[in-house]
Amino acid sequence: MTSCIGSVVVLAAGQGKRMRSKLPKVLHSVCGRPMLLYVLEAARAVRPERLVVVVGHGHEQVLPWLPPDCVVALQEEQLGTGHALLAAAEQILPGSVLVLPGDTPLVTGEVLQTLVADHERLGAAATVLTMELDDPSGYGRVVRDADGWVLRIVEHRDATPEESAVHEVNSGMYVLPVPLALEILSEVGADNDQREIYLTDVIAGLRDRGERVAASRVADASLVLGVNSQEELAQAEAIMAGRHAADRRAGVSRQ
Repeated sequence: MTSCIGSVVVLAAGQGKRMRSKLPKVLHSVCGRPMLLYVLEAARAVRPERLVVVVGHGHEQVLPWLPPDCVVALQEEQLGTGHALLAAAEQILPGSVLVLPGDTPLVTGEVLQTLVADHERLGAAATVLTMELDDPSGYGRVVRDADGWVLRIVEHRDATPEESAVHEVNSGMYVLPVPLALEILSEVGADNDQREIYLTDVIAGLRDRGERVAASRVADASLVLGVNSQEELAQAEAIMAGRHAADRRAGVSRQ
């Protein structure tokens, strides 16, 4: 199978203050392995030409864990997810780039293959992986237009009452066009209350240019669960342990 993905970029630069630990967030263990390694394993399923890892906080601790075929980019200041992608700009091949958070250990290769397949099938400039949550509090809402294309992604704190009622939310995983996405991020700047550049700025920039943005909705939201606290780490551990137990019963071996 030939993939349309030139590069996968895994964002692994964050400190993870809510983890209340000196260990870089992506190195916290799920069933005995740093959660970053699960993301890298899943990313290989789309057969990218290049696998890029953006490191930052505690990068000296992260680097020894990276497989030798990974390309490393350093985000010296952590100024948002969009800024992290810009930090990897020189390493990203032209074409479609799959961007993944490094703190989603439950994501599978099958989920990412479906995202990429949907992107190709729909013919959009970019595709966002979304999920439905009963309680979407804290997540960016995915607002679609009348034809089902993504109109914008609105952060929880900025959402109107009508937007807050939307249960489809952003997983933080995207297929984006390069170099156009990088050009948009370079133009955006950090003129917001957080003084950061977000990947969601690419979505707005593409729409402003008349491009179409699609959404690929994952059926099981737990597959894209982000780990931002010790409580969420324990939840991911329990789900992964159940997955491993099911594999053992089925005679499937995982690393």
